[in-house]
Amino acid sequence: MADDRIPMTREGYEKLKAELDRLRGTDMIELTKRVATAREMGDLSENAEYHAAREDQGILQARINDLSDRLSRAVIVDTSTLPKDTIAFGSRVKVMDLDVDEEETFELVGPGQENPDKGRILTSSPIGQGLIGRKKGETVEIQVPSGTIRFKVLEISAATI
Repeated sequence: MADDRIPMTREGYEKLKAELDRLRGTDMIELTKRVATAREMGDLSENAEYHAAREDQGILQARINDLSDRLSRAVIVDTSTLPKDTIAFGSRVKVMDLDVDEEETFELVGPGQENPDKGRILTSSPIGQGLIGRKKGETVEIQVPSGTIRFKVLEISAATI
């Protein structure tokens, strides 16, 4: 990856940090107790409780590793310093979907703040990547898993993130 930094607002960073602290603290302690209790149940080779607890522990550790990695690459962005006439992280963008003739609004956010149901998409998503750097009035074609979508940029403003 050419640029492995991850833009985030202070709030997004704090949300991920709180989740990481919870996973490392109470969740991991609880799971470790579950493994110990299952281990006491006897023969480990036929102990389904033990194997399930160990699998859950592996999944939890993978999530902890992922969050730690994201936080270590995080760059806190002050959205008030970003350009107002170009789409960037922290922009709220109104576009016209030229294929279905409908308006859509997106807010380009960092990890921990995404919510596709509310139009909050990651800057690293295909749509986010296709919109970054565009200006009002431009038409853009974006490759997405389901094909190509065409947008015309109608408005750019600051997102409320």
